[in-house]
Amino acid sequence: MGLSHRLAGAALALMAGTTATAAAQESADLIIRGGPIYTADDAQPRAEALAVRDGVLVHVGPAAGLAALTGPDTRVIDLDGAAAYPGFVDGHAHLLGIGQREMTLNLDDAASLAAMVDKVAEAVAAAEPGAVVYGRGWIETHWPEGRFPTAADLDPIAPDNPVYLVRADGHAAVVNSAALAAVGIDARTVAPEGGEILRDAAGRPTGMLIDTAMGLAGDLAPAMTGPDTEPGLVKAGEVYTARGWTGIHNMSVAYDRVARLERLSDAGRLRLRVYNSVDKQDADQLFDSGPRRSANGLVVTRAVKLYADGALGSRGARLLAPYSDRPDTRGLFLDRRDDVIDLFTRGLRAGIQMNTHAIGDAANRAVLDWYAEAFSAVPPEARAVAVPRWRIEHAQIVDPADIPRFAALGVIPAMQPSHAIGDLHFAADRLGLDRLAGAYAWARFVETGAPVVGGSDAPVEAGEPMVEFYAAVARRDLSGFQGEGWHPDLAVSRDVALKMFTLWPALGAFQEQRLGSLSVGKRADITVFDADIMTVAEDRLPHVEAVMTIVDGQVVWRR
Repeated sequence: MGLSHRLAGAALALMAGTTATAAAQESADLIIRGGPIYTADDAQPRAEALAVRDGVLVHVGPAAGLAALTGPDTRVIDLDGAAAYPGFVDGHAHLLGIGQREMTLNLDDAASLAAMVDKVAEAVAAAEPGAVVYGRGWIETHWPEGRFPTAADLDPIAPDNPVYLVRADGHAAVVNSAALAAVGIDARTVAPEGGEILRDAAGRPTGMLIDTAMGLAGDLAPAMTGPDTEPGLVKAGEVYTARGWTGIHNMSVAYDRVARLERLSDAGRLRLRVYNSVDKQDADQLFDSGPRRSANGLVVTRAVKLYADGALGSRGARLLAPYSDRPDTRGLFLDRRDDVIDLFTRGLRAGIQMNTHAIGDAANRAVLDWYAEAFSAVPPEARAVAVPRWRIEHAQIVDPADIPRFAALGVIPAMQPSHAIGDLHFAADRLGLDRLAGAYAWARFVETGAPVVGGSDAPVEAGEPMVEFYAAVARRDLSGFQGEGWHPDLAVSRDVALKMFTLWPALGAFQEQRLGSLSVGKRADITVFDADIMTVAEDRLPHVEAVMTIVDGQVVWRR
């Protein structure tokens, strides 16, 4: 039996027998009843009522007997037909990026290159002369123009203001000529390893920067560290609790941002539960401090985020065979074995989780190999945590022969279902039909014993919990389209999808004893939606909305 099987089994065993009313019959602070309640607890999947005291669930079960838990100060919430679930957790997102998307030029809805240029023109007109215009969210795969944007598209509307526009996946950007000049990129500039500067026939930069080459223009992007980031972090927390998320696994976090997140949380300005993975370059600071948490326990930091390759849309994902629509490339490795193996062995000894981005099948195989080598070098008795629960973030394109290796090694795939409903429009072109058998293969991972941590990768995607849930169970885009060779058998059941966004993110963050299901003794993180997502028609799922978000027994947002 694989380690992931044992992890999942241990979590279920832990929950068994914990769903009766707690022995003490003191008054509850909060009672919820009057609608369907799903627990993500196999020992008792449904309940009629919940009772909470001091942030802890003290009753999960029948409505009978609630009188004994109801006192003069007990708040009683009648669901009135809405439905309650364990708190939904976005198992992979970028908190600061979510906030910045709300506060800068958002290009998510640009349906064409022309539409994007029009939106940028409006932003340039409103900007101070010479000020940088920054935006994010464009993606060309559905544009009628069918190509990447270039500096030539932007120069007529922005001859003097530097423009820096990040692709939706965060792995490419387009800049205009003023930006190229501002940062000194020209025909002689050499791209850093793991990156590419796209060029025209004469060798001149087109304005498209791929993966690490984006760093050449990084000074033009909004600050990612320092006090200026606080408004973005607070805004992201507000947006996410209003969508029904009670927690987020926050990726690629600068270490100096960790203390700021802790302070914001302890001050009550950030009411979302946050699990941080710090940047690779800051790993030494986390090794020195060890796992850490805020005073209120809502912000936990015990992981490092790495990048093995780029993204599929920009052809930066590293493949075993060449891209079907560009045979001259197999994508990019951003890290290699010699870059990470010492970090991995040190992480095992320090009790720090490693969460590595891998999208292409070659990158996923390489990361599995690197993890296996580190596990062999540092046996369980020499580790700070015997079962380290390391993760591969995205695990999008995996050779079918490698899928069982996740469970066998105890590696957790952290996957974002909405990537599949966006990528289905171009993945067949990039990969050919044969490689789709191991693409976005959530069901196959679960079948082999690997619990899948579900997320959104916002701001790459919208960050809507019901879009992610729908994508996992429908495996179609929002119009209902699926496409040739898209393997409907890789969709999951609603019971599995619920665990992908509740129990399994808790497992993937070492928190399943406290979070992830509605079970007596666990913290009261609860999401209430306006419909029963376990029974409502599939095509209605993306339109279901949150009506209440409860974190640690406190209502942090209510419609």
